[in-house]
Amino acid sequence: MKILIIHNNFPGQFNHLAKSLSRDPGNQVVAICQDHAPGLNDAAFTQLAKVIYSPKRKPNPRIHHYLYNVESSVLNGQAVAKLLHELKCAGFTPDICIGHIGWGEMLYFKDIFPDTPSIGYCEFYYHAFGVDADFDPVKPITPDDHLRIRTKNAVTLLSLVACDVGVSPTHWQRQLYPEEFQSKIRVIHEGIDTETIRPGSGATLTLPNGNVLDSSMEVVTYIARSLEPYRGFHIFMRAAEEICRRRPNTQIVILGEDDVSYGARLPNHETYRSKLLREVTIDPDRVHFLGTLSYDAYQTLLQVSSIHVYLTVPFVLSWSLLEAMASECVIVGSATPPVEEVIRHNENGLLVDFFSPRKIADHVDEIFAHPKRMAHLAQQARQDVVDSYPVQQSLSQYRRLFDELTQSSRGRRL
Repeated sequence: MKILIIHNNFPGQFNHLAKSLSRDPGNQVVAICQDHAPGLNDAAFTQLAKVIYSPKRKPNPRIHHYLYNVESSVLNGQAVAKLLHELKCAGFTPDICIGHIGWGEMLYFKDIFPDTPSIGYCEFYYHAFGVDADFDPVKPITPDDHLRIRTKNAVTLLSLVACDVGVSPTHWQRQLYPEEFQSKIRVIHEGIDTETIRPGSGATLTLPNGNVLDSSMEVVTYIARSLEPYRGFHIFMRAAEEICRRRPNTQIVILGEDDVSYGARLPNHETYRSKLLREVTIDPDRVHFLGTLSYDAYQTLLQVSSIHVYLTVPFVLSWSLLEAMASECVIVGSATPPVEEVIRHNENGLLVDFFSPRKIADHVDEIFAHPKRMAHLAQQARQDVVDSYPVQQSLSQYRRLFDELTQSSRGRRL
């Protein structure tokens, strides 16, 4: 089968899928991405062809600010369409295509390959009210925000209309899309490798200061791509202050870059970490900022972690939550819709008000004070991931979807 994968940051959400497809000698897999994609230099993807695209130019900085992302997406779509035309002229016609619909890359796929089934990855549909934008009452949205956010969905809708089927990783993310499109979207999570991500009682992690952590210690972890309010970093830092005050033996390990992936940046290039470190008092010998780690070190960190705190506004669910569950960490998670789809309070974790650092510290106290009583939460968390999010289940669902679409396409051509 000839398979095309389109994702500017390849492999993105298609990591397990791309590896599985490329290992099959009967498949010819081509990935289209930009030159910053981590998959370009990943040895796991040497068996598939990678084609790099670059938008012809950057969006006009003087364009109406509602349309900046739209123009960026159109430029991406044009660049991908050019590559698709070149592939077609070179004799490559895919049997199926899957791609992320959020950056315009799937806008014009059907204009080049009208008979090829296409699957659009539907990550997030923006709303002015009731989701992320107006979640923090301290930062109310303006009428201008409302109009801008509505416009921001234009490319997503155009791309979804052009796809044969959409895929969302969670039921909550799927139901964010307009009701008239939800029947077109399947729920397929990309899956967690529960054979690799698992508890490790003998694991140890050496910190930059030379101290060694192991699973017998009181270790609390917080992990995000970027240290930012969307993932509750400002709340966690205030909780960390309280945890340091209450529990003199607890070690807190924080992963994440000093950047902003989602939401507003601070003025004058200030990072949220530097701002919060001025506002809270923590023990620098027990609160460790490790930036980013290799995947092996990240796995080890989860294995030595006793408690994993996961906070998010109503936004896309992070893999780190499910991987912490698979590692048998006790989860303290925000009582927000994406987390509530996965965590059931007092069954496989503990839920807490996103805005309450004190409640987070209370849960940490409770877990460390009653480790045997709380052990069932961690065990059930792993079992839930093994049952509901294993990578093999995800791959099977994708294989069935590929078969369904390609058979239907062949039937139409006969």
